[in-house]
Parts: sequence; structure tokens; C-alpha cells
Amino acid sequence: MNILVCVKQVPGSNNVEVDPITGVLKRSGIASKMNPYDLYAIETALTLSEAYGGSVESITMGPPQAKTVIEESICMGANKGTVLTDRKFAGADVLATAYTLSQGIRKAGEFDIIICGKQTTDGDTAQVGAEVAEYLGIPNVSNVLSVDSVKGKKVFLTVSLDEQIVKMSVKMPCLISMENDVNSPRLPSYKRRQGLKEDMVSFLTFADFEDQNADHYGLNGSATQVERIFPPEKNTDKTVIEGNGEEQSAALFSLIQGKKLI
Repeated sequence: MNILVCVKQVPGSNNVEVDPITGVLKRSGIASKMNPYDLYAIETALTLSEAYGGSVESITMGPPQAKTVIEESICMGANKGTVLTDRKFAGADVLATAYTLSQGIRKAGEFDIIICGKQTTDGDTAQVGAEVAEYLGIPNVSNVLSVDSVKGKKVFLTVSLDEQIVKMSVKMPCLISMENDVNSPRLPSYKRRQGLKEDMVSFLTFADFEDQNADHYGLNGSATQVERIFPPEKNTDKTVIEGNGEEQSAALFSLIQGKKLI
């Protein structure tokens, strides 16, 4: 069984800047990390591989330095990974991102199960997984709590819906998106990190894709555009109320009343 995990490098801090013209995050020069939700996807893939055999690969889209999250996935137990990187991919919305990933996945090989995290901490759309599945023409299941078993060409799942937990099966090849906190992701292995080899991480660019229409990628291929985005204003003003309990409660009541909150 061949399993692919989609991972992403996200900012490691909330203190990031936004390009006022394009409306996208300025990622250069800031600390980055593996998207936390993707760790549950990797753990699920590795557990399946251990139980049923096969290989685990990872794939990401981003600048060349995004290879660090591929290397981290390998240190956790993946066999190898692929970085999709090209200036033509920059500024992509969820639609263009999903299309780029689908093109990269087609080039990377054939997979029985593709696993994504629920969402990313920088975009929070939770849409890319389903859109990748649509572009690949395979079934998709979101909000997966666990992969219970694999029998023949079917995967049996426990899935969280709005008001109930259901059991279902889906035919392979398929794409599933894991909920968060569904397992305990293993730590990267120091021994595996020492054994990292250059050929474990491959790079694909626009030139490698079957679709050579640049209008399908990046900003040009994005169906949505950000009208305005800005970091939240930080309010550090504070009022210290001193005195005994009665004095403090009276002052607090007066303060709240003065702001017309009551």
C-alpha cells in the first residue's frame, strides 16, 4: 500500500507581516515549522504502513526551504518526499494550491491513500484536501477520527459529522483529512536524521508538470483575491483597581457602567 501525506511549512510565530499589494504573508526571514495538524496525518500514515505494509511519502508546496518539513516527515518515518517549488506557484489561493498539488501528486506517482491534516494554521480554510481529491477524481472524506481497518480495496473509517459520529468505508484510491488530536504523533528520530540522504527529497517545478498553462498556477490561477488583510491591533491598555473587595467591586461596576456594557 502506497500512502502519501500532504504537509505544509507554516510560520512559527503570529508576528508576521502581510504584503499590502498581494495580500499574502511575507514568509521570508521568519521562523517556520511543520503545520501542527499535519503531524496527525503523518502518524496515521505511519501506523497504517506498520500494520499493512507499504511505503509512506510526503509532499509539500512552497519555497525551496520547505524541504525542512519533508525532512522532518522522513525523520518521523516516511521513506521520501517531494517539494513543489517555483515562482509561478507563489500567491496561490486554495484553488490554485489544490491544483498545483494535484499536478505534483500525478507526477510523484500512484498512491492508494492520500492523507491531509484538517487545515493549516496560516490559512485555516480546511478546503485544500477536498479540492485536491476533486482534481484527482478520487473520493474524499473529511473530519476523519480514525482509520479502523483496510480490507481489500476499501478503507474503513470513523468520521465526525456535525452532530454524530459515523462509521463508513471508502474505495481506494482515496483522500482523507484527519481531525486534530486523534493520535499522539511520534517524535522525529535522531538516528533517521543522521541517515538523511539527498535523494530522499526530490524537487518538482512548473517545467515538470503536464499542464504547462501558467494561468492555472499561483496568483494567475487563483479564483479569489484578498481585498484587505491586516494583523490585529494590539491593545495593551490596562486599569488597575486597588482597595478592598467592596471598593474594587464598586469601582469595577462603575467602570463597566461607564463603558455602557451594562
